[in-house]
Formats: sequence, C-alpha cells, structure tokens
Amino acid sequence: MDQIDPSVPPSGTGCVECDASGSWWLHLRRCAACGHVGCCDSSPNQHATAHATATGHRVVQSFEPGEGWFWDYVEGEFAEGPPLAAPHAHPAAQPVPGPAGRVPADWTKHLH
Repeated sequence: MDQIDPSVPPSGTGCVECDASGSWWLHLRRCAACGHVGCCDSSPNQHATAHATATGHRVVQSFEPGEGWFWDYVEGEFAEGPPLAAPHAHPAAQPVPGPAGRVPADWTKHLH
C-alpha cells in the first residue's frame, strides 16, 4: 500500500496529543504513513482516528507489545503491511491504561 512508509520511526512512546494535554489512553496506534502515535477508539480522546481523519493517513498498526496487526480506516478492516521501523511497541513496563500517574481511578467509566 502506498500510504505505508516502513522507514519512519514512531513519534514517541505515548499518544502525542494526550502527552501534550496531560491526558491518558487505553491502547496506542501508530500511523503507518508518518509514525504518529495516537490513542485508540476506546480511549477517551480517540486521537489515532482523529489523526487519520485530519491527514488522510488511512492505515495504523497496533503499538501494543506483542501485537503487529494493521487497520485500514477507509476499508474498516484489518490490513496487511510490512515491518515498520523500530520500536514496534511502547515500552513493556508502560502500564495499560497509561501512562502511570495520569489514569483516573474510575478510568473504565471514561472508555468508549
């Protein structure tokens, strides 16, 4: 797929927008076109989908340890993709939800 750039590293170890605003996430997704790391659709802020909508970057890969699947927002289904530049997930010690210290005690009530 022409929207996947396997040479681009991820933007960081957490959701770019949540880190900037002091918010938190459930799971992370990595844009396969530009490396932007955003939070999943179950997270309160849904930044990965917002990034895809704003940029037209349609494919993400899970940024969770042990997961390697891709998702195509346009087709609304799992997709295939090449290995992306390392790292392939956030640090294993980073809690889910995360990051540590920013997740409210009643976090399950904030999920979508």
